[in-house]
Amino acid sequence: MTTQTNNSQNNHGTHDAPSTEKTPGTQDGGTAPTVLVTSATGKTGRRVAERLAARGATVRAGSRTGATPFDWEAPETWAPALRGADSAYVAYYPDLAAPGAAEAMRTFGRLAAEAGVGRLTLLSGRGEPEAVAAEEALREAADGVELAVVRASFFAQNFNEGLLAEGVAEGAVVFPAGDTAEPFIDADDLADVVVETLSDDRHAGRTHELTGPRPVGFAEVAAEIARASGRPVVYAPVSEAEYAGMLAGFGLPVPEAEWLANLFATLLDGHNASVTDGVKRVLGRDPRAFADFATEAWDGPASAS
Repeated sequence: MTTQTNNSQNNHGTHDAPSTEKTPGTQDGGTAPTVLVTSATGKTGRRVAERLAARGATVRAGSRTGATPFDWEAPETWAPALRGADSAYVAYYPDLAAPGAAEAMRTFGRLAAEAGVGRLTLLSGRGEPEAVAAEEALREAADGVELAVVRASFFAQNFNEGLLAEGVAEGAVVFPAGDTAEPFIDADDLADVVVETLSDDRHAGRTHELTGPRPVGFAEVAAEIARASGRPVVYAPVSEAEYAGMLAGFGLPVPEAEWLANLFATLLDGHNASVTDGVKRVLGRDPRAFADFATEAWDGPASAS
């Protein structure tokens, strides 16, 4: 689930270590590539932008209020942000399975091709048929542009940076997941993979499916957060309808609340419980376990003092 709140064809990476090959657009003299990062203030966009800058790339951090105006709800901002970019990280808001996503990807892909962008990396959701349709729309529209797709499981950071953070701070993980386990992916691992796909032409045309090292149930998630934070945190499972009502009560429009609750319930019905070796194939190392993420997120600064 890649809702910036995040299938059947799973092709993983083909090498075990990062490469130093250059991004399309890098000149022989070593001119730094220009990379557009969409949703650059989000969980993954912020991390990708930081890593690309550390590698010497010229980063256009696309956001509603930043130096590079970019808004998924304002298509008129897309072409100016793409103009002159060598590559782009595409993180669609609110989710690639959302209504209208395929149409947005079709328009964005056409504009990227017209702008002469050489490479795109698309963030997609694992086990989301609607997201696959949006992937295909981008692939077909971005004629002549190299495309890599990164399909991610549920972000571990949703518990401390995203839609579940407020509940966790109040001592409860409230979610319509039943007793399903999920192989949570750390957003830092995902960002490392994205940067590799933007930096190495061997990823062109590939789809990488990323998960954490093992499935973790939401009750265990709550226990790990409680252990790391030193305060009580419990898992409170609710039905899809109950969760939609909660979201509507927080001010989300009813149709959006119902769609989001249905997406979560569908993704967490057990069909995404298996793990992949996508992170290791691309980065040459194992993904970070949820327990290690929790320790750093809730106890790391205290333990270092």
